[in-house]
Amino acid sequence: MANSFRVGQPFFPPKPPGVTRQPVSKPVEKPFQQWLTEAVAGDSKPSSATALSFSQHALQRLKDRGIQLSETDMTRLEQAVQKAANKGAKESLVMMDSVAYVVSVVNRKVITAVDAGHMKDNVFTNIDSAIFV
Repeated sequence: MANSFRVGQPFFPPKPPGVTRQPVSKPVEKPFQQWLTEAVAGDSKPSSATALSFSQHALQRLKDRGIQLSETDMTRLEQAVQKAANKGAKESLVMMDSVAYVVSVVNRKVITAVDAGHMKDNVFTNIDSAIFV
């Protein structure tokens, strides 16, 4: 038998023809502390990821219902979403100035908006938190 082995003896199967060792890649020269510092600094910079966006459905609802958001309103809404994110929320209902916004906290996207006139008999589902601003 060409490929026999005994119990307790290490077994190294024969290499098929044409198999060679891959060259070892050059190690990364950046120390871990530098990677960590850059990652933490990257999180603190304001970026478009922290800004709220609106789904097409939400934009249509805002337009149809005549809901206008000022810069101050946007800031308040973003702060409410940030509070929800800090608490670990994923989908939130934000009540602000008699308007309800359903927001995906994870994606930082407003899913829909409902004003006081259309709120009667509405049921909000798939939310895990509510914020009153």
